[in-house]
Order: sequence, then C-alpha cells, then structure tokens
Amino acid sequence: MSDKVFTAMQFVEPALEPGQRYTGPQETLLGTFDNEVDAVTVGRAAWDEFKQRDTADVAWWIVRANDEELARWIADSRSPFERVLDLTTNQLVEVKS
Repeated sequence: MSDKVFTAMQFVEPALEPGQRYTGPQETLLGTFDNEVDAVTVGRAAWDEFKQRDTADVAWWIVRANDEELARWIADSRSPFERVLDLTTNQLVEVKS
C-alpha cells in the first residue's frame, strides 16, 4: 500500500448574471483515497455527471497527492479530454477519455 493519500476535488464557477459580482469558484472535496485510481474514478464520475446537466456553470476536477502541488489528473467541463501528469516531465498531457 502507498504511503500517499490522494484527494479528489471539484471546483465550480457559477454562471454570472449581469451585474453579479464574481466570488470565485466553489470548492468541494469529493473524497480522500489510499490510491490514485480510486480518486480518479470518483473524479471521472463527477465529471460525467456534470456534463449531463443543462448549465452554463464552468467546473473542473483534480486529483492530487497529499504532498504534491501539481495535480495528477484534471478534467474540465468544457473539454472532452482528461489530462494526466507525466511524472518524467512534471507536465500535464491530454488523453482522450
């Protein structure tokens, strides 16, 4: 078992009405997991569910290890692509889901 803990997070920026002030994204912890695969599975499920909604809100999801600043996995509500961290270059690369 890995000594890392992985968190899955969701961020939603509500669509603004004219004159409404931007207050930043709403953050939701989707869970903490002993392995990256489970965290990504939960992130993907939330991404898929959000894409089924009829909304102008913008959302994104990340999975990150507890001791790292870079996300290991990221998805965006306006993109059909997931991005994963290439550990050899520390760069996010697109993968078609």
